[in-house]
Amino acid sequence: MRPCVEDPARIPGVWRGGELERAPREVAPTGHAALDRELPGGGWPVGTLSEVLHDGVGIGEVGFLCGALAAASREGRLIAWIGAPHLPYAPALAAIGLALERCVVIEPAHREDALWAAEQSLRSGACGAVLLWLANALPGGDRSQGGDYAWLRRLQMAAEAGRSMAVLYRSTAAESASTPAHLRVVLSAAAGALELRIPKRRGPPLVQPIRIEASHRPRTAFLPQTEKTAPQPSLVRADLPRPHPRLAA
Repeated sequence: MRPCVEDPARIPGVWRGGELERAPREVAPTGHAALDRELPGGGWPVGTLSEVLHDGVGIGEVGFLCGALAAASREGRLIAWIGAPHLPYAPALAAIGLALERCVVIEPAHREDALWAAEQSLRSGACGAVLLWLANALPGGDRSQGGDYAWLRRLQMAAEAGRSMAVLYRSTAAESASTPAHLRVVLSAAAGALELRIPKRRGPPLVQPIRIEASHRPRTAFLPQTEKTAPQPSLVRADLPRPHPRLAA
């Protein structure tokens, strides 16, 4: 007869679904204490895929991660911006501690290029963080349940292999779609503040939104339209090689 385990929580890798996971994992503080308290391990996860769901651009979808991104850029690692909706705003990035020469902006021509570039960037280990936008490439529904889910699983494994922070930006319409991401947060703008829900984490969902006041967030991470012709410090922009056909399948 097999012995009964009195306290399953003592088994490594086991956690109760009604509690936040407490197993040691590499995380990076976001810079917002209220948010870090609600994240397993006390910070944004490293070496895994996370999703940020929001509608609209410039509500603070990048700035709320300023602490984690600054940590990811240390030790000379790169921050890759793949398919960003606008050119990153260099002065704002410098203000939150990101070395501009470590920011690489990749402008893929197609969805397959973006996914391929993200996988290679994550797996290389050269990037501390990869920020990926796919616009209309990952709608909710059957596609996300099929081939796109498989691609996201590849990104998850690549992030683990490269010990990189993978952040996928999607519309809130994707909230009902399945995802291999370990963390999913939903952002919305409300009266000068940013409200954040956590429908998926290693623990129970966080239904009551966290409020991050505007005074506690840096200005937009994207170049303001009124300043789009003004000079700004240089960012590294990379030419994207075409992926191998097998990788784009």
